[in-house]
Amino acid sequence: MRDQALRDAIKQKYGEAATKAATGSTSCCAPSCCDPITVDLYKQHEVADLPAEAVAASLGCGNPTALAELKPGETVLDLGSGGGIDVLLSARRVGPAGMVYGLDMTDEMLALARENQRKAGVHNVEFLKGEIEHIPLPDNAVDVIISNCVINLSADKSRVLHEAFRVLKPGGRFAVSDVVVRGEVPAEIRRNVELWIGCVAGALDEQEYRRLLGEAGFEGIDISAWRVYKAADAVNFLTSAGINVDEIAPKVDGKFASAFIRATKPG
Repeated sequence: MRDQALRDAIKQKYGEAATKAATGSTSCCAPSCCDPITVDLYKQHEVADLPAEAVAASLGCGNPTALAELKPGETVLDLGSGGGIDVLLSARRVGPAGMVYGLDMTDEMLALARENQRKAGVHNVEFLKGEIEHIPLPDNAVDVIISNCVINLSADKSRVLHEAFRVLKPGGRFAVSDVVVRGEVPAEIRRNVELWIGCVAGALDEQEYRRLLGEAGFEGIDISAWRVYKAADAVNFLTSAGINVDEIAPKVDGKFASAFIRATKPG
């Protein structure tokens, strides 16, 4: 797809998810009705005091707030902040002396996130409208960048990683959750827009992710898969996307994984 067409499709999908969450419907995935990527990412005690709408709008593939080891007083940027769950969790970790920015391009998600911020009574947070390929912050502005299965949605991941490097302070940390590919994947998976929007078909090969991070200037790159997927885990998801599960299973089993991706901007 052309970049703008893909961007429009993503906006529509995530706008609908935000609307569902705001009206009390689950926008994402229970094991019985959707894919396994977004299931059981947060411990109950972490989200117990967050607005239900923030939890319902979560469409990630990990918990980057735990991964990032945030410290009091730090400034954090969440790329593709959605309904705000990771922003609100980060705000708790950095405390009142810290600051957390959430960046999203979807109006419905931004409205939902700001309402969730109001309900949570959190003040050290600001939600920004923009694209992750063009971050609306100055150079050397943040200590930590987090993201939760959003970079894979971009058609220009190299630009995203260069932008992330630009806005990080020297010594700043890149700590994201994303889906990675481990080996060759059939072309029909790559071409399927619904799978791309679900951050599967847009996934980078693990080695390609390392290469692009290095080209952007990062060091200390570590990619750790923590949840490896089989076709049997996502029968409903693949079938709804028009994929013949029995035919595709031998070609995709074990090829996709949720991973924690860490890197550092040299000090």
